Amino acid sequence: MRRRTAFSPLGILLLSLMLVANAVSVHVVDLKPLDRPMALFGVRVLVGLCSVTAQGQEIASLSRFSRYTKYEPAVPVYVMPGERILHRFFGTSPISPSGRFLAVLRLPYENRPPSPGDTGEVVVIDLQTGEERVVAQSRGWEFQVGANVQWGRSDAELYFNDVDARTWKAFAVQLDPSTGKRRNMKGTVFEVSRDGTALVSHNLIKSRRTQPGYGVIIPEDRVGRNVGPVADDGLYVTDIRTGQCRMLVSLKTIYEQAVPSIQIPDPQKHEYYCFQAKWNPQSTRLLTAVQWAPLAGGKRQMSVITMNRDGSDIRTAVTAAQWARGGHHINWCPDGIHLSMNLNIDDDPQLELVTFKFDGSERQTVFKYGSGHPSFHPDGRFIITDAYPSEKVAFADGSVPLRLIDTQKNTCTNIVRIFVSSTRGEFRVDPHPAWYAGRYVVFNGFANSTREVYIADLGELLRKISEDK
Repeated sequence: MRRRTAFSPLGILLLSLMLVANAVSVHVVDLKPLDRPMALFGVRVLVGLCSVTAQGQEIASLSRFSRYTKYEPAVPVYVMPGERILHRFFGTSPISPSGRFLAVLRLPYENRPPSPGDTGEVVVIDLQTGEERVVAQSRGWEFQVGANVQWGRSDAELYFNDVDARTWKAFAVQLDPSTGKRRNMKGTVFEVSRDGTALVSHNLIKSRRTQPGYGVIIPEDRVGRNVGPVADDGLYVTDIRTGQCRMLVSLKTIYEQAVPSIQIPDPQKHEYYCFQAKWNPQSTRLLTAVQWAPLAGGKRQMSVITMNRDGSDIRTAVTAAQWARGGHHINWCPDGIHLSMNLNIDDDPQLELVTFKFDGSERQTVFKYGSGHPSFHPDGRFIITDAYPSEKVAFADGSVPLRLIDTQKNTCTNIVRIFVSSTRGEFRVDPHPAWYAGRYVVFNGFANSTREVYIADLGELLRKISEDK
């Protein structure tokens, strides 16, 4: 009796996609020379979508890239092509949803502060072929997070910031790298929601008033100041479907409604700003850091604020008094209810890595010591983080570790050692390690006198740790 082959709806879809991709590739030769690369890129997107479903988001072709072997890393590490490049931040992966492409920003230079109108390049690297393509230019970048280049819900949605040099208006861009189709949107992007429906951002133009490196640059005389907790600045959300932006919640509202309260006796003698904005993995809550400093000069104070997606239920997760003891870099935990942060919660000046609920309750130490930019593995067991050169776990030569923390066994393994230099301020190089598919980690480094991007494959190491009872 002859055995029948059953095709699932998903299998039929994949087969159809591959047939379409093959048909399209046959006709690429009929296109004008300038159109051929874009068409071929589109074919590769289709093939990539087929590949990711079949392979479970495995990046199959990293072996084509050069290996990073300095300091004998504990896992395979691959060097991405290009110089003066960086990926944005530790909360989002620069690898596309299919696992086929890596998106980075190429800086125009590395030795001076950015000037208004200077242009960086949005670069997409095909991880299967090794091809680099400049897909767009951006005037909306700084040294720490670039132009906030990041993917949406598919390989056809790439987001970044830009600035119109005629009006000095900053705006977000949605780009399909396979076709070149571009849509300018209202508002800017700091982070795309995981459900792919919205962008969130603090005021990127005023971002330098808190800390250089995370916003966009326009002429100084066009950058205002917030005197007191103002009603016309705060957090902004852009609806991806319509492209329209609205202020979700003002600094005034946060100041008045946050629980516990962040109110002080003389707010009008201070300038207030939101700094950074992040969605939880479920796209249901947001976090930001509210910062204020005396107008006459002096030390700034900071609080971690969370809220519902609609701006309601504003909670103070970390008070100014708690943060003043020492702390940095907040992130959401996989459950979307708790947050993680490096925070000083005892008499030891070194920071602990702690977690707490969005309202500040249920605080507990996860690991001692904390460092750098920590983020949880999707399963909640492992944490990947880096370190600043000045932190206790770093080395004395400008190199820092990538630390894999096992919260179940309470152990830490330095899987990679990477040079970042001892430069501080906006020119510093932060690795910003970011998970992809629970197996890979993308990070920045400094080698051959330039910024580079690397991909580490932790698959085998994670398997061995998990099997070792």
